[in-house]
Amino acid sequence: FNDIYVVIACALVLMSAAWFGSSISNVTAAIVFAAGSWGLAEYFVLKRHMALPAIALLLSFLGGVLATSIYALGGVSEITLLASGCITAFAAWLHWRRFEVPITVAGGTGAAMGCLIAVTLANTNADIKEWFVPTLFLSGIATFIYAMYWDSADRERKTRKSDVAFWLHLLSAPLIVHPIFSVLGIFEGNSGLPEAIAVLLLYIAMAFVSVSIDRRAIMVSGLAYVLYAISTLLKTYGVDASSSAITGIIIGGALLLLSVYWHACRAILFKALPQNLQGYLPPLK
Repeated sequence: FNDIYVVIACALVLMSAAWFGSSISNVTAAIVFAAGSWGLAEYFVLKRHMALPAIALLLSFLGGVLATSIYALGGVSEITLLASGCITAFAAWLHWRRFEVPITVAGGTGAAMGCLIAVTLANTNADIKEWFVPTLFLSGIATFIYAMYWDSADRERKTRKSDVAFWLHLLSAPLIVHPIFSVLGIFEGNSGLPEAIAVLLLYIAMAFVSVSIDRRAIMVSGLAYVLYAISTLLKTYGVDASSSAITGIIIGGALLLLSVYWHACRAILFKALPQNLQGYLPPLK
């Protein structure tokens, strides 16, 4: 609980300092927030090596840098969003060089891609807006490849490179899954039997990838989408009151079963993969 205690205390200090800074200008408040986050990290991350404060202070630092960039550049627009994303990504790189918090790489990647996606949405050109879903999907694929780069550099999972890959996998999964579900029309209430089968097949494919590379984060990231799709399908067919409970039992039971036989399943899949691909994946346990 000490980590939670420190995070709460840091949040109070940072928000209060930013509030005082806002009496001068919004830029000052954002600078104070970002600088305070970095200063607190100097002690709680470098000296105390506290995990939860490291994550919280990184996110608050990147948020402060992003806000500073947007306010300093004159507000939200296509150009300022793109420039702010690049500045925040560079700030994440500086933070990584200093503190080496594993989530930093995912934070910088997310900032850069998030602002690129925001530019697509903010653009008034209808043709550019149509690229929102493909941009989201390509961002997810690029993040997954980047995660595999870090994963392959530490196949034994003994260094921080493995932790960096974990956060990148956690970021990539929703970026890949959300566009596919959008194309299927799940979020517009289009939840018929074909769509449900497509959702389940997609999640099974994610399970195969997760087991092959020994990363449960991918399945967890896409879990909410699958639960929503199946619950909506059950409601469509008249199972309204208990649809969420039935969905939870089905998916939860399947995940527990997979957890029990995780390494056995991985041994089977691993041997079926090409020899050159096996060299990039963690060895069997």
